[in-house]
Amino acid sequence: MTASDLVIWTAIVLGGLGTFAIRASFIFLYERFDVPPRAERLLRLVPAAVLAALVVPAFLTVEGTPVVETGLGPVAALGELFGSDRLLAGIVAAVVAWYTEDILATIVAGMVALLLLGSI
Repeated sequence: MTASDLVIWTAIVLGGLGTFAIRASFIFLYERFDVPPRAERLLRLVPAAVLAALVVPAFLTVEGTPVVETGLGPVAALGELFGSDRLLAGIVAAVVAWYTEDILATIVAGMVALLLLGSI
């Protein structure tokens, strides 16, 4: 059984409106309430934490399987991880990001490293 086009578009529009309402609520609530300085400092760390949560799992895989599920011992797992093209390219990108603080340079360096490591 398939849903009609109207049902699909209604779900898409309602999902978009819900997402917008949730995001807008933080903007409006943030203006109306006094946020403690400590909370403001912590909120500045959220983007870095979210980025790390999205990126780090991709580095900690061995042939598409999370390293904790491979059944390898700690030494063998580290050996597999440091032999991974993704992890090495990520390290190159992290070093470039540290020194240049340029997003485009970081992306280009990481992709070039990944391509070069994949061709070796």
